[in-house]
Amino acid sequence: MTRFDSRRRVSTYTSAWMPTDDATPQSVAGYFGGGYSGGNISGIDKITFPDDTKSTLSATLTSARAHVAGMANSGVAGYFGGGIDSVNISGIDKITFPADTKSTLAATLTSARYNVAGMANSGTAGYFGGGYDTAEISGIDKITFSADTKSTLAATLTTARNELAAMANSGTAGYFGGGFDSGGRVSGIDKITFSADTKSTLAATLTTARNSLAAMANSGTAGYFGGGFDSGGRISGIDKITFSADTKSTLSATLSSACFMLAGMADSAVAGYFGGGSTSSGNTSGIDKITFSADTKSTLSATLTSARVVLGGMADSGVL
Repeated sequence: MTRFDSRRRVSTYTSAWMPTDDATPQSVAGYFGGGYSGGNISGIDKITFPDDTKSTLSATLTSARAHVAGMANSGVAGYFGGGIDSVNISGIDKITFPADTKSTLAATLTSARYNVAGMANSGTAGYFGGGYDTAEISGIDKITFSADTKSTLAATLTTARNELAAMANSGTAGYFGGGFDSGGRVSGIDKITFSADTKSTLAATLTTARNSLAAMANSGTAGYFGGGFDSGGRISGIDKITFSADTKSTLSATLSSACFMLAGMADSAVAGYFGGGSTSSGNTSGIDKITFSADTKSTLSATLTSARVVLGGMADSGVL
């Protein structure tokens, strides 16, 4: 069955490509990097699509780090930015597909920070927004993929915040949702329209104000915000933003356990994945899969190398 055609844009959790004909692209893999599991982690686990098998890259992050964000230029490279090792990090590591080699950009985030979120307009640029350096941050840094250069948007998040999540409808807009600001937890969702990098705020909001959630997207169709922590504790629910009108609904499917400090990535047009996080039973190595055709949930037999929290995710959905 042909998955895509020339009229549809698709993306990973943070990235996508634009098909130019009716050939079928080959989705490749998603990646979960960094995090914390009794200590900071430098390793990167790879979930190969469509069999959902797990391997671990020989390449690692430049240093073991937690509270890192990921985004990807699908078919080309993925990026892990920010985080904290023994100090806050401004550096951005690049995983070049398909050899999965690691390099580190000369460009860095505007300030060393953690609890940042990442998303991408694949083929063009990726964005790291929010986070915490010495205070919550409202700024959004942009990495232009052609030369891996950094600029900072004039547009900013509605409030300075950290512990937020991001996903993108590649070619159109990216979304930053939830988090924690000076007033407490956030339910709002900011939208960055890629044509001019302008910011608006959706009328739709998350079901509850929450922090430490994760996001991923089926580009061209909908984005998903899953898990997190609200006034009632850990969350198992998954909110869906339908891109055609930026409306919110909530899936009947839920995460296997109420969970926060998890990560997301997606094989666009097929399925999205939520991995790791903290449950009432402790940190988890499990990975839940949301199949986009019916928004149903299953759990992979493959697991992360170790149970972990505050990791980052990104994916390579392939190119023609």
